[in-house]
Amino acid sequence: MSCRVGCGACCIAPTISSPIPGMPDGKAAGVRCVQLDEDNRCRLFGDSRRPTVCRAFDYDRAICGDSREEALTILDDLERHTETFS
Repeated sequence: MSCRVGCGACCIAPTISSPIPGMPDGKAAGVRCVQLDEDNRCRLFGDSRRPTVCRAFDYDRAICGDSREEALTILDDLERHTETFS
């Protein structure tokens, strides 16, 4: 399986500390990326300005689950556990 069209969970749930066009300081967990369009698709997909961390993220059922809602829950949980160890 590949990235779920219209999901966008990975563009909302996690903290992204690197600069993103339109978000020079990155984004906080739970904040919608400004590059996520109204259909929950990345406007920078395939663009060299897309942050490395975003380009490196790939679909994994353990992270993305079976639905957008499940992906948001899993990623939110991982984010909270990561904050605990930071």
